[in-house]
Amino acid sequence: MRIEHTLPSDLAGRKPVRVLVVGAGGTGSAIVMGLPYLDQAMRVWGRSSGLEVVMMDADMVSETNCVRQPFSVSDIGQNKAIVLINRINLFWGTQWRAEPTNFDERTLERINDRSVDLLIGCVDTRAARNIIARALTKARCRAAYWLDLGNNAASGQFVLGQPLNARNRRKAIRLRTVSELYPEIIDAEAGEDPLPSCSAVEALDRQEPFINQTLASSALAMLARLFRYGKLAHHGGFFNAQSGLISPLPVDPQLWSKTKRRGWLIQTPFKMH
Repeated sequence: MRIEHTLPSDLAGRKPVRVLVVGAGGTGSAIVMGLPYLDQAMRVWGRSSGLEVVMMDADMVSETNCVRQPFSVSDIGQNKAIVLINRINLFWGTQWRAEPTNFDERTLERINDRSVDLLIGCVDTRAARNIIARALTKARCRAAYWLDLGNNAASGQFVLGQPLNARNRRKAIRLRTVSELYPEIIDAEAGEDPLPSCSAVEALDRQEPFINQTLASSALAMLARLFRYGKLAHHGGFFNAQSGLISPLPVDPQLWSKTKRRGWLIQTPFKMH
């Protein structure tokens, strides 16, 4: 039975929506470069405070990153999150922050004294996603949403969920997270996908251009509808570059139950760049 998800009332007011982006690679950079447009749109729609964004990643820019990611030769050797956030702040006049460290289970307690409203995960291993899942489901955590994005060479997915924690109680209509629907994505014992290549040519062979941007744009469009209209009929989607199709993940408790019971797998490795 398909239903509509409604934005929690505490996120429908004028206070800023606090966003933490974890991962500054291909998908993370595409997301964070699109967030200023969402911020501007929210302000036009009457959300005068827009977004407060923190980006977190310990990685440094390499030569290969300059092929598929928005970095130049002059950025090589610098921290990815710092480069991107400095660029955004200079252009848009924002005061967003970069944290040049990796996310861990205590990050949400350490980086700020208020709850994160939306965590956007753009990490590239099951182990890293497992850490995010554990942090967001701690009893004292008050994060409202977890948006997870992943891809392989020519396809990918994005899933918005409400982690079960102090802010999101156990309800039939609570948006299920990607780890609840597809538990294998946080199973580090299942092994990891190959690490990104150091060769620019091999990197393009392993992943076609524009996959990251397509997923990021689709996910941001979904968030825009949520914050503008306060409702969603879908909370994710699956993109296939070969067919050109995007299949929505409907807000449907019966589908969630079938997905968990049957152990359906997304037809792509859960990998992020």
